[in-house]
Amino acid sequence: MQTNNLANAFNGIAPTPDNDLYLDDEDLFTVRTANTWLQQANKRAIPKMLFGKFWYEGELCILFADSNLGKSILAVQIADAISTGNSVNPFDCEAYMQPVLYCDFELTEKRFEARYSIDYENHYRFNDNFYRAELNPDSEMPPGFKDFDDYLSACLERSIVQTGSKVVVIDNLTYLRSENEKAKDALPLMKHLKALKNRYGLSILALAHTPKRDMSLPITRNDLQGSKMLMNFCDSAFAIGESTIDKNLRYLKQIKQRNTGQEYGANNVCICRVMKPANFLLYDFEGYGTEAEHLRKQQGRTIAPELAEEALRLRETGMSLREIAAQMGKTHQQVDRMIRAAKANE
Repeated sequence: MQTNNLANAFNGIAPTPDNDLYLDDEDLFTVRTANTWLQQANKRAIPKMLFGKFWYEGELCILFADSNLGKSILAVQIADAISTGNSVNPFDCEAYMQPVLYCDFELTEKRFEARYSIDYENHYRFNDNFYRAELNPDSEMPPGFKDFDDYLSACLERSIVQTGSKVVVIDNLTYLRSENEKAKDALPLMKHLKALKNRYGLSILALAHTPKRDMSLPITRNDLQGSKMLMNFCDSAFAIGESTIDKNLRYLKQIKQRNTGQEYGANNVCICRVMKPANFLLYDFEGYGTEAEHLRKQQGRTIAPELAEEALRLRETGMSLREIAAQMGKTHQQVDRMIRAAKANE
C-alpha cells in the first residue's frame, strides 16, 4: 500500500529530453540531467588547499595517530596558518585568511599557554581570526536535550554561527560521541558532521586516535579507531606515524583522498621534527622518505603470507581474535599482527 501511494504521488511527473525532473525539496533524491549537474558544478569555486594535498576546502578530513604523537600540535599549527592566510611549509594554503574555530577538548588553558609561550611569558600572538573553545565544567545541560551528546552538538553549531567560521578543527572526535569504536556509534556522529559541513559550507578537520598498534607494520585505514564507518564517511584522511630513528621525528602519510591523487603514500611520506624554536610548538618539515625506514624492525620475525590470509579470512567470517587464535594455535596478539599484515598487503 505504501509503495502504491508513493507511485500515485509521482504519477504524471516525468523528465523530458529538455528538462530536469524536479521533485519536492524534501525528497530523498534530487534528480537532474547530467548536463545540469555539470553546469551547476561549474558555478562553484574550485576547492583550495588548506594543508597541501592532505586537506582541501569543503572536506571532512580526519587526522589520526596514536596518543602523544602531537596531533594537537600539528592541528593548531594548521589552524594558525589558515587564520593568517599563510602556509605550513611546504604544504600550501591557497585559501584567504579567515576565522577558524578550534574546539579543544584535550588541553587546559594552562597547558595551552605552556605550548605557546616561553616559560609562561612572551606569549605567541595568534591572529584574532583564531577562536579556541573548551568545555565549561560548570555548565549544566538545560532542559530540551535528550542527552549530553545532543547538547554538545547544539553548542558546537551555535559557536560556528557566532564566530562565522568556515573552518573547524575538532580535537578530538571522542568528545562529540561517547562511543565511536563500533559502526553503529560512529554513524550518527559522521552524519551529524556531514550535515553541519553541508549546512554551513564548512571545512572540518577532526582528530582521532588509533588503538594500540604494531609499530613494525605500516599505517593503514584499519588503524583508525572505529575505522570502517569513520573512513567511509570522511572525504580525506591522513595519519601521523612515529619514527623509530629519532623520538622527535614524525612522518605524515595520506590514507584517503578525493580531490587529488595520492602523493604522500608509503613510498613518499613527509618527515617532520617536533620542536619549539621560540614560543610556538610546531612540526618542522625535514624532507621525504619511505615509511619502511621509520618502522620498527621485526628482528627476524616473519609472517607467512598464507597464515596471514587465513587469519583475515576467519576474521571476515565474524570470528573474534581469540577464537581465531585458538583455532590456529597462536596468541590473539599474533593473530592481530597477521590480520594487519594481510590488510596491508591488500
